[in-house]
Amino acid sequence: MSNSKASNEDRNKRHKKAMQRKKEHVDNRIAEATIDKGLLVVLTGNGKGKSSSAFGMLARSVGHGLRCGVVQFIKGLWECGEQKLFEDNPLVEFHVMKTGFTWETQDREKDIAAAVKTWEKAEALLSNEEIDVVILDELTYMLTYGYLEGTMVLDALKNRPSQQHVVVTGRNASKELIEIADTVSEVADTKHAFNAGIKVQKGIDY
Repeated sequence: MSNSKASNEDRNKRHKKAMQRKKEHVDNRIAEATIDKGLLVVLTGNGKGKSSSAFGMLARSVGHGLRCGVVQFIKGLWECGEQKLFEDNPLVEFHVMKTGFTWETQDREKDIAAAVKTWEKAEALLSNEEIDVVILDELTYMLTYGYLEGTMVLDALKNRPSQQHVVVTGRNASKELIEIADTVSEVADTKHAFNAGIKVQKGIDY
């Protein structure tokens, strides 16, 4: 047997043993995960992809036949691909604040009124046991800017139906929100085309 062939076989054996150990570890972790509950997922950070991830979970949920609700804070002035795809789906209830970003309105009182009105839609979804998944897109901004009272929002999240999943997106998630979440992912901004002067792109950015 040549040295190269023997070396390759040895490498394959080591690989198989390593994968067997990994499978055993993963299988044990799966067996130990016995709790069944609705999850609160927070997607935060300065990087691109938070809302995209949330809508990916929405697509997955719809694929499983789950009833879903979406509330988009801040966005709404641009044509939104996610809304076009899901707003007529019988499994999805879709609400959009439709004020655009705060630097566009430049009217704090108007933004607060719109946030409160939109939150009423979110609160209804969070108290509805028939809704399996709720996406609260860009909710963190409403808390950061003080447009919504933090305790009110946190209480609604904590007191929702026990099997209901909620996904919250937006930058600068508060410490209190992170503390009550089950899963928190922070998306880092390593590089972004917009910073190089490239226009936002349909299908990629909106």
